[in-house]
Amino acid sequence: MSSGGDDLTDDLFNKIRKYVYQHARISLGENKRELVRARFGKVIRQRKMKGFREYFNWMQNDKSGEALSEVMNAISTNLTSFFRENQHFQYLANTFLPMLAASPEARRGGKIRLRGWSAGCSTGEEVYSIAITLLENIQDHAGWDIKLLATDLDTEVVAHGQRGLFARERLKGVPPAIVKRYFDTAVDDKGKPAYQAKAVLRGLATFRYLNLFTDWPFRNKFNFIFCRNVMIYFDRETQEQLINRFYNLLGPGGHLFIGHSESLSGVTHRFEYAQPTIYVKR
Repeated sequence: MSSGGDDLTDDLFNKIRKYVYQHARISLGENKRELVRARFGKVIRQRKMKGFREYFNWMQNDKSGEALSEVMNAISTNLTSFFRENQHFQYLANTFLPMLAASPEARRGGKIRLRGWSAGCSTGEEVYSIAITLLENIQDHAGWDIKLLATDLDTEVVAHGQRGLFARERLKGVPPAIVKRYFDTAVDDKGKPAYQAKAVLRGLATFRYLNLFTDWPFRNKFNFIFCRNVMIYFDRETQEQLINRFYNLLGPGGHLFIGHSESLSGVTHRFEYAQPTIYVKR
């Protein structure tokens, strides 16, 4: 049986790149050839297929959605951590929450309505960091109506995030008091020490699979969107389309948070600059 990586011809590599771009608008440059060879080679071996040609033919002909899900899981890079790029969480606590609390438009039925979206949520560290920030900085929890959405193209990380089970080292940099308040000690599937997000956190976040370049099933506006270190995979045209879709989905005063490795420089958009990597809809 082939290793799965010995027949990645130029033609097949380009066809895979085209497939990925058409379905997820992710641009795989020539420098991603070895990544494709390694990651797809692994799934080819798992499926006991002869090589890339057989796998690509299956991808093209699959109508169930299984191939697309598997391909997206293979190419996704899920680098994340709790309170990564902490300035954003400080901004939520010190600037965003007081602003929303002072807004008469935010009050619905006697409560302050807050809706946030973690777009490209990976294994959930980001949305749980958001939830902790909100809970730590809102005194009257009963006076707020909070719902957070977490979505990703990778079905495996969505399932991981929904479960809320993390290896102990994932929370190494989080203050012990926060860990104790929001996580229970647990063990993972291999019997290793882990932490389980408490119900108070998991109850705020809903995890869903979502391709950012399909129709979005949202009826109401968000107050903020985190889309960090996701746009680095897209070309400029795709970034522009996504940014303007985000703008339309935010209510007045809504905020967009992007990654520190990203910039809206050169992208046509309607946001107002707040501070580096933070933008506001006025």
